[in-house]
Amino acid sequence: MADKPIKEKIYEVIFEADTITGKVFDIILLVAIILSVVIVMLDSVDGLVQKYGILFTIIEWILTILFTIEYFLRIYSVKKPLKYIFSFYGIIDLLSILPTYIGLFLAGGHYLMIIRILRLLRVFRVLKLARYVTAARSLGAALSSSKAKIIVFLEVVISVVIILGSIMYLVEGPENGFTSIPVSIYWAIVTITTVGYGDIAPQTVTGQLLASVLMIIGYAIIAVPTGIISSEMIRGSGQKGKTSRICQNCMFEDHDLDAKYCKKCGGKL
Repeated sequence: MADKPIKEKIYEVIFEADTITGKVFDIILLVAIILSVVIVMLDSVDGLVQKYGILFTIIEWILTILFTIEYFLRIYSVKKPLKYIFSFYGIIDLLSILPTYIGLFLAGGHYLMIIRILRLLRVFRVLKLARYVTAARSLGAALSSSKAKIIVFLEVVISVVIILGSIMYLVEGPENGFTSIPVSIYWAIVTITTVGYGDIAPQTVTGQLLASVLMIIGYAIIAVPTGIISSEMIRGSGQKGKTSRICQNCMFEDHDLDAKYCKKCGGKL
């Protein structure tokens, strides 16, 4: 019980952005994450590695040790550590520190540290940026609500590219670069997404006609998921505003602005 105030103090600093110390912590965390990502990118440039490789390594390890300490402090300060460990942010926090240690046994493993940039999602709460958190949640809710429609849409798209890819294989044949049905399906995907690499192109009149149809379908397909997600966002835009306060018991964040108790576990916020 004697360490309870310390745990609460640590929790307040690390998890809450409404206090001065919490904001300072999040700003320091933001700078450290950005510095870490920049170091990873610079470490892939041969000329810079030859000059500053040792410095990059030292900075990388200092940041990794700090992130490791922070990770264990998060586990220590919450009431239910497993909730945090297996939460989205908990997994991201763990993955952000593992690459450096993996790099000790696997060459190039430390480059996976680039995943640390996902930790920037956490610091949207800094400097009253809660509105961005709300916007992100609105987008996430819209994607979740649109899941069934998007799955059906993807099934249709996959069917179209398989059918047209197979037809193109029969029409063009190996002599025109369509050496197999999988290769022809790859061409169909590149064409329907309007990427158009140009590594494979139909040579016959029939093939070019099918390609034209697929291109037109591609423009229509691009608009469909946008419309589905937009309609769901409009539908959910009238929902009550949310706050970024985190429940210490269950790590749930999606609370109403005037909430005093967690809507998931009933704990006091």
